[in-house]
Amino acid sequence: MSKLKVLAWTGPLAAVIWLVAVVVFGASLDGYDQLRHPVSLLGARGVSGGELFSAVGFILPGVLAAIAMFDLVLRMPASAPRSLRVGGQMLLLAGVAFAAMGLLPLDADDIENRASQLHASAWLLWLVAFCAGAIALRLGADKNSPWRSLATLALVCALWSACSAFLFQAAMPVAMAQRLAFLGWLVWLLGAWRLVPARK
Repeated sequence: MSKLKVLAWTGPLAAVIWLVAVVVFGASLDGYDQLRHPVSLLGARGVSGGELFSAVGFILPGVLAAIAMFDLVLRMPASAPRSLRVGGQMLLLAGVAFAAMGLLPLDADDIENRASQLHASAWLLWLVAFCAGAIALRLGADKNSPWRSLATLALVCALWSACSAFLFQAAMPVAMAQRLAFLGWLVWLLGAWRLVPARK
């Protein structure tokens, strides 16, 4: 299987699995409201089906995303600018951090305890790694670089996620702002493979 094919199916598959998991588990959890409750609540300790959602909704998509980004890094030529390679590595880290959210679930009985704080830290690491990776990728792709379009997509998606996480919640429920932050990452996973430069 070629590297492009690996990137083409692992990234989009991660996005689709996450979306289906959120919809299906959200519909099956009594009293859960997609407009008011955070996604992380579906995988929280003490919630029915929480462990399964953590595996399907966080760990599996995160691993698939990390595979896609590892494949992206492998496609970068040895002569690529250092910031481009660092960007790819940070995007890979974002996938790992996403999976870590499933390994470190919230505690439904106490959202302020250590377990919940670790989950929040994994979420923040995912967002920071995604944004930092996108910025580094963009800095490493000058206007004549074949990586320019890919880097621009990453930057736009990451800026959307950052604004959703830190600004949009002032005008909407936190749960919706969180979903919009995830949306930026999903768009990146769905669209990245189309813009990867052809191998020479």
